[in-house]
Amino acid sequence: MSEATRPIPEGFRTVTPHLVCGDAAAAIAFYKQAFGAVEVGRMDMPNGKIGHAEIRIGDSRIMLADAFPEYGSNDPLALKGTAVVIHLYVDDADAVWERATAAGAKPTMPLGDAFWGDRYGQVEDPFGHRWSIATHKRDVSMEEMQDAMKQMMASDCGGTQQ
Repeated sequence: MSEATRPIPEGFRTVTPHLVCGDAAAAIAFYKQAFGAVEVGRMDMPNGKIGHAEIRIGDSRIMLADAFPEYGSNDPLALKGTAVVIHLYVDDADAVWERATAAGAKPTMPLGDAFWGDRYGQVEDPFGHRWSIATHKRDVSMEEMQDAMKQMMASDCGGTQQ
């Protein structure tokens, strides 16, 4: 590595999501429409699949590629779900929510004011990836959050806590 080479490339953060999609080209088009993504680049394979692509949403990059099950790279739809939620902070959660659902995202948790201070909701995109959409509205201490969560759980559980 030369002195000019950075260990984390320009434009990247320490953690970068890398999404596997059943149709990466369609996913890129969806992310542009729903989240205002900008395509940074892509490498097409001879068979027409995308071997690697990068988009930028706000100040963050996301890598993505088509599924290659023959190499153990499967998309969430093939796996029948995902255990990952990509958290997206935006200036106006309501506007992004409307754009995302109009583009085909399916609400999985309604958009609303959350006890931790965010306007927050979750959607699943047409490719099986889950996204939380949030705008931070107020600062809440960890103690206030914990108290609010206990109150919410008590009312959700019929007044009993476990």
